[in-house]
Amino acid sequence: MTLIQRLPVEAGLDAERALLERVHAGDIDCALLLWRPQDAALVMPRRLERLDGFARAAATCAELGWPVALRDTGGEPVPQSSAVLNVALAWAVPVDEAEQHRIENAYRRLCDPLCEWLLELGQAPDLGAVEGAFCDGRFNVTLGQRKLVGTAQRWRKRGSDGRHVALAHGAILMENLREEMVAVVNAFYRDCALDSRCRATSHVALDECVGEVWAVAERLDACYRRSLAAAGLPKPE
Repeated sequence: MTLIQRLPVEAGLDAERALLERVHAGDIDCALLLWRPQDAALVMPRRLERLDGFARAAATCAELGWPVALRDTGGEPVPQSSAVLNVALAWAVPVDEAEQHRIENAYRRLCDPLCEWLLELGQAPDLGAVEGAFCDGRFNVTLGQRKLVGTAQRWRKRGSDGRHVALAHGAILMENLREEMVAVVNAFYRDCALDSRCRATSHVALDECVGEVWAVAERLDACYRRSLAAAGLPKPE
């Protein structure tokens, strides 16, 4: 049975929300979801709905084949399509984890298994911001100083035991759709009269570096399970 679920973008976003809700409710303490979109969408935080020109920009994106979908995490617009593998990890933070390191620890919990996987594939991953990348951040996973994986996180707090609950998300560009993705992000920015622009050369797809990318994708599950066990977290569902 495949470990990677194939879902429409909206259903994938709902599945991530449900993952966080289950951990927040205390049903489980750790959960992992790998999913690949069946369709295409330009996914962005809900706050961007308030932009002047949003309706016009959303219509343009839909005409280009990338209808807008809204997510709960922050950041900037991110294209989703069947070229992308999404990783969603939700967990209840250990009670002894230092609060001042919580955000960085969450990114490391997401990114370290990704980097381990890429090392197994003969690559040399790093973390860092990339000028010209869409939804840029210092916890991008990069290859050759080009963005391969974008990351984000969302937080809740349990009422039952007071533990913080995190959802960390990574979007891996598995297939080279860099030009199309950058074009739709830039079209959105243009129609909203924003100055930001992205460059295709700031990104890299895994299939530009590794053959048979979907055949090796399921190794990620084992990487996460080893990493979480080493960190003393419960086995993810």
